[in-house]
Amino acid sequence: MPRPAFSRAALGLIVLAAAAAASAQSLRPGSPDSVGLSAERLERLSDALEAYVENGQLAGSVTLVARRGRIAYFEAFGDRDREANAPMQTDSIFRIASQSKAIVSVAAMTFVEEGKLLLTDPVGKYLPEFVETKVAVSQEGSTGYDVVKARRPITVRDLLTHTSGFGYGNGVGGDLWTAAGQTGYYFADKDETIRDSVRRIASLPAHAQPGTTWIYGYNTDILGALVEVVAGKPLDQVLRERIFEPLGMRDTEFYLSPGRENRLSAVYSRNDGRLERAPSPGDSVGQGHYVDGPRKNFSGGAGLLSTATDYARFLQMMLNGGALDGRRILSRKTVELMTTSHLGDIAYNPGQGFGLGFYVVEDVGARGSSGSAGEFGWGGAYHTTYWVDPREELVVVHLTQLVPAGDVDDQAKVRALVYQAIAD
Repeated sequence: MPRPAFSRAALGLIVLAAAAAASAQSLRPGSPDSVGLSAERLERLSDALEAYVENGQLAGSVTLVARRGRIAYFEAFGDRDREANAPMQTDSIFRIASQSKAIVSVAAMTFVEEGKLLLTDPVGKYLPEFVETKVAVSQEGSTGYDVVKARRPITVRDLLTHTSGFGYGNGVGGDLWTAAGQTGYYFADKDETIRDSVRRIASLPAHAQPGTTWIYGYNTDILGALVEVVAGKPLDQVLRERIFEPLGMRDTEFYLSPGRENRLSAVYSRNDGRLERAPSPGDSVGQGHYVDGPRKNFSGGAGLLSTATDYARFLQMMLNGGALDGRRILSRKTVELMTTSHLGDIAYNPGQGFGLGFYVVEDVGARGSSGSAGEFGWGGAYHTTYWVDPREELVVVHLTQLVPAGDVDDQAKVRALVYQAIAD
């Protein structure tokens, strides 16, 4: 009996759909025109990024723009190391600092998916020092403060949403944090494990009661230590097995592997309008510890090194609903949960909420810059940034190494010039 006439056509459509889905996942090079971007208008982005180098505002940068699973723009500008006269390359390695948070948050959610962890679990279930925590509370009409018991236990969700009350030691009770030598995001110089660091953090008072305020701080470092306990493995091994190897992120690690020294970008500073190389190894920005430091502390909050390509692969996985190149990291529903605001009535930035590891755009007009509702992203202390716009099927990674950045506005320019290049 002959097959219905529509059968072959339907099969063809299925094959085309499968090919399109595979294409959307693969993150391969493609022309701007093939994904609805204007090559001519993207030249404005190149002109702007070149100008930041020529004007002495940035030593160098790498910017990657992908749309519909294709890398349509991938350029390097300036120098990786000005003093060594070493040009920036698209495979240059950067300290991504707080961009580590999204990766560790995803790792934690893989354990949620396996039933080994719940968002509602108290952190003290895994880290005993958090069974009962303290909070520094300002005294009304005084510059003093009292240290009181936390009203409730900190949960895993508090860590993922930065509502645990723990900052970076610079809030109420900050003098106790300074005296304990526990302030700032940098751990690469510490001759101790993150587990040891987190025990110290737990002994100090938080700056707010759990679940009441969005405070940026040690939440993801605590989460990383918790992940180590749940996994029974060091955090670097967990990330390698669950994220880096499946996604082909070959250049992402906590400390620089031998032979990669000539790819690590130098850190610069903006001081009084001048661009200067950041201080030598051992200073607060830690030029050398990623190469020859103790290599003991795996900071989930700010410790990773990466490249634009590696980080774009991670983001494309999120844009794809949790999978890339046939390797599934998370379910689509988990990605949806992570990229939905969990803050409720807790105040945050205009037009934005905060999910499980990412900011989330809720109102483009209230935020006041180009983008789409549902966009999610973040950045890092060395002046790196990224975002994903699911509505436009867009991934953007912009990496520099500048601390402090001062008034350099390259991130805002990158955003404006990427969106003006959309031509469909």
